[in-house]
Amino acid sequence: MSASVNARPRKVRFVSGAIAAVFVAVFTVVAILLRTTSTGVFFQVSDQIAMVGIGVLLACGVLWLTWPRVTADAAGVTVRNLLGRTRYPWESVVGISFPDGAAWARLELPDDEYVPVMAVQAIDGDRAVTAIRELRRLHRAAVEPAAGAAEPQG
Repeated sequence: MSASVNARPRKVRFVSGAIAAVFVAVFTVVAILLRTTSTGVFFQVSDQIAMVGIGVLLACGVLWLTWPRVTADAAGVTVRNLLGRTRYPWESVVGISFPDGAAWARLELPDDEYVPVMAVQAIDGDRAVTAIRELRRLHRAAVEPAAGAAEPQG
């Protein structure tokens, strides 16, 4: 088995890529048609460029959904969600769960806190199951020796 885990959402990447391409294509067609269609308003080249720019911005927004990633090794786990990246040592992780009906997994932290792991999504099916199993294996391997060392030998 591997000594590290890297997971990203898969189906979201395909869907986001297709939607982004549609946004750019539609806004480009609209930009081209702005000057050829009689609407009573006079559109300039700058308006056409702006229309394509809006399509590109919307495409970038949709592609942002592909940003989440989780990377784990023997020392800890790094979770990159939409708004940041945080590293957690395994000692500070209580568990890894995937609640029924949840869209993505989560790291259980002390004091009933949790961090969503948006990179492991329910829609990915078997890939999500494999990622959860690997994360739990790494967590178990890091935590169990520490727990065994804390117990007095007698």
